[in-house]
Amino acid sequence: MRTLLVTALAASLLVVAPEAEAATIAWQPCPDQPAAECGTVSVPLDWSDPRGPRTDLAVSRVRATDPARRIGVVFVDAGGPGGSAAEFARAPYLSADVRARFDVVGFDQLGTNNSSAIRCSDELMARNPGDDPADEAAFAALAAHNVAVRDDCRARHPVFDHVDTARSARDLEAVRKALGEKRISFYGISYGTLLGQQYAELFGSRVRAMVLDGVIDHSAELPRLLLDRARAVEEAFGVFVAWCADNATCALHGQDVRAAWEHALVKADEIGWGRENLIVSAYYDLRGGDWDGLASLIADVGGARLAFEPNYDSLRYAVVCQDFALRFADFAEYRASREAELRASPTLRGTFLGHQEAATCIGFTDRPANPPHRLDVDQAPPLLVLTSRYDVATPYRWAQTVHRQAKGSHLVTFDGPGHGVYHANACTRTAADSYLLATAPARDVTC
Repeated sequence: MRTLLVTALAASLLVVAPEAEAATIAWQPCPDQPAAECGTVSVPLDWSDPRGPRTDLAVSRVRATDPARRIGVVFVDAGGPGGSAAEFARAPYLSADVRARFDVVGFDQLGTNNSSAIRCSDELMARNPGDDPADEAAFAALAAHNVAVRDDCRARHPVFDHVDTARSARDLEAVRKALGEKRISFYGISYGTLLGQQYAELFGSRVRAMVLDGVIDHSAELPRLLLDRARAVEEAFGVFVAWCADNATCALHGQDVRAAWEHALVKADEIGWGRENLIVSAYYDLRGGDWDGLASLIADVGGARLAFEPNYDSLRYAVVCQDFALRFADFAEYRASREAELRASPTLRGTFLGHQEAATCIGFTDRPANPPHRLDVDQAPPLLVLTSRYDVATPYRWAQTVHRQAKGSHLVTFDGPGHGVYHANACTRTAADSYLLATAPARDVTC
């Protein structure tokens, strides 16, 4: 019994000691926003070698506007991967009520923005032989291309092999310690929800409250990672078609919307823009819940536009391919997966985002550094899962799965389209705010 007590005490000291040794952050006014504070936190390049080389993370903080009623700190992350959480913290995204009671903090994850940003060779990436190989030779060519880009990018960036999301969760803990906060609240969107989940798994006792908005399901393996997204795209397009039939404001009202879509694909090719770009733009309209924009896109292909994620292509190699088991054994496995994807989503020819991620990892044979697994947050308080019913980036099924795996969590569903729905309506915002401000048990609710 004495041995057990000593062991337990030693373990507790290992947890407590770093708190006393935590470095403070040398805050300075942010150059582009003097009312906010900017600084850096030094962390190990490799957490398995804490005394080895170190690197700096860029951090921002906006102090609570009502300091007398300050609750604590809320970390924010807008996802990507590749979005700047440091910049996001400086934006007035969360409600005035939340910003009054919390210091809002964000840090650029390693490999992004002002934390040793990874930028793979644009010249090499432009040589992509095609993301939908039609035969063995094309599959081999894409595999060789991906490996060449990865190896070149790794040689350019020493941080390349140290940027998976489990690692970022340890970085978040380091920033918490540097702030001197005993517990944190967290609000994450999209890929930022994976950071939140993994922090809650590793450091659940340090979580006060956590809102996950547009939820990544880290237990999703191939082929479900593709099929869930493909089915979500097809379902969302079907809801858009029904909306168009019921709303005179739709640019395609009174028309056969599916026929108009097929005509638009042909026209995009005819005018030299290409159906691939039309599909990408349509996907982003669906993801943003912009049904008016999607209708106008189909009605006027010549006026189409292409949305994109900042530097997302580079970070697929370094982050997504290490967070998920996107590994195809051979062309036959790829072809079977692609055919299933097309059957699930014939209208938009599959799932743009899911397919691009999987195609980027073709040629990778190593085990991912942060392999998929079921969520285990038993040491954390109940989480709030916020989602839309017709999210094409992080499907509704993923939110349901995370809700089931995170025992005691609460599911708030926006009954509409979009990705990241904190601001979808008063219902979603109030549910999230009430939970963050009071940590009061929320009811599963549809808004």
